[in-house]
Amino acid sequence: TNIVTTHTFQDRLNTIRHVQDAGMSVCAGGILGLGETVDDRLKMLEVLANLDPQPESVPINNLVPIPGTPMGEKDPVDTFAIVRMIAVARIAIPGAKVRLSAGRAQLSEEAQTLCFFAGANSIFYGDKLLTTQNPQAQADLALLQKLGMKPQTPFTDVPAPKAGSAVESAEEEQTAALAQA
Repeated sequence: TNIVTTHTFQDRLNTIRHVQDAGMSVCAGGILGLGETVDDRLKMLEVLANLDPQPESVPINNLVPIPGTPMGEKDPVDTFAIVRMIAVARIAIPGAKVRLSAGRAQLSEEAQTLCFFAGANSIFYGDKLLTTQNPQAQADLALLQKLGMKPQTPFTDVPAPKAGSAVESAEEEQTAALAQA
């Protein structure tokens, strides 16, 4: 399925390389349920695993169909397909934070637990993830406690970009905006 028409796959890989060259960490993953095949999913993980260095963060997102959008009528992704993707990501990219990301609110507590047991070691926390709801904070904390997991302390230090990098001022603006929030 060709979802993005404004840039090529090679453009995306070039962007990742530029981000790495600028000294920033890379968060790169995919959305399951857009009409891709199992081979497409595995190819995505293969490409990410072969990056040097590998991404620090690999979010595995589950499409949340939104009525009225082109993907609004898509069927939900099978829970075991999500679990398998998490497991393969953990094996293929062992040093990454494999993030159980968008679509968690549509997964049962048991399904999320399977994802953690398969290798997910991170979630995005908060009310909303882009356009979709996340589970309630208290539900996340309760699940983590049941699993014997503890939330990571929020980052407070932002590493400085390489001197003279093009992103230096953008990162300063972003850091200032976060500090004001």
